[in-house]
Amino acid sequence: MATGQIPKERKQSRFELAAWSDWLLPKLTLIPSLIAVGVFIYGFLGWTIWLSFTNSTILPSNHFAGLIQYEAMFSLDTWHVSLLNLLIFGALYIGVSLGLGLLLAILLDQKIRAVGLLRTIYLYPMALSMVVTGVVWKWMLNPSMGVQHVVRSWGWGSFSFDWLIQPDMAIYAVAVAAVWQASGFVMTLFLAGLRNIDDSIIKAAQLDGASLPRAYLKIIIPSLQPVLFSAVALLVQLSIKSFALIMAMTGGGPGYSTWMPAIFMYEYGFNRGQIALGAAAASLMMLVIAVVILPMWISEFRQKRNARNG
Repeated sequence: MATGQIPKERKQSRFELAAWSDWLLPKLTLIPSLIAVGVFIYGFLGWTIWLSFTNSTILPSNHFAGLIQYEAMFSLDTWHVSLLNLLIFGALYIGVSLGLGLLLAILLDQKIRAVGLLRTIYLYPMALSMVVTGVVWKWMLNPSMGVQHVVRSWGWGSFSFDWLIQPDMAIYAVAVAAVWQASGFVMTLFLAGLRNIDDSIIKAAQLDGASLPRAYLKIIIPSLQPVLFSAVALLVQLSIKSFALIMAMTGGGPGYSTWMPAIFMYEYGFNRGQIALGAAAASLMMLVIAVVILPMWISEFRQKRNARNG
């Protein structure tokens, strides 16, 4: 054997060591993040669920109390108002955001000029925090300094637009602000989906005599189902977790007319010393999100699997 020549067995050993290192090192780098996620996300989720079955008040207690917190929660008028507000807000927020976002995406998909500028303008509200959005809309809807004040200063003295201080209308004012912020983002999702559709499909439909609106209704919009699933899943989460926008706009008022489950959880868990009651509300919120989103994810996963399998 010549000097400096590496034996074949040694080369094989080095190759196996390098392959083993390539396999092991990425997994080792994931361990700290997996531990952090397991402790600080799933660990605290489990602890929150456990607290909801205890009699904890100001400080956590490990005394098992069964479903007493859930029974107490459903006996409270504030919880009933929170659920009703969630239904109203969720229906408006999700429905209008999807409709408006899809309409804007279809308009921008018509090869118009300055589409990049318009897309940025529509998407800009999503770049703002919920607190900033809430404060701006609070000023706009404030009867003494917002839209009502400006219109009356123009001479329409009987004009009234005071939703923010009306207990029956305040939740609609919050929904308007939320729709304003989310519609541009939904539009971007739909526009990305539209841009991925082959133009030849539309041309083939038009050659068969279908008008452009009919082609959108029968062919293009149904093909956006994966984008629709993603948008709905995102909006459902945001509507159930709505907190910062409401606190910035109304603080939950007038009275508790704009309370939502997240506000209920915060008020009882942190301000009224009822940790277990707040944990029960948080647990129900998690359960609702899982019930709504998991079937959609499973359906989408099955569709992708079926598409791969032909």
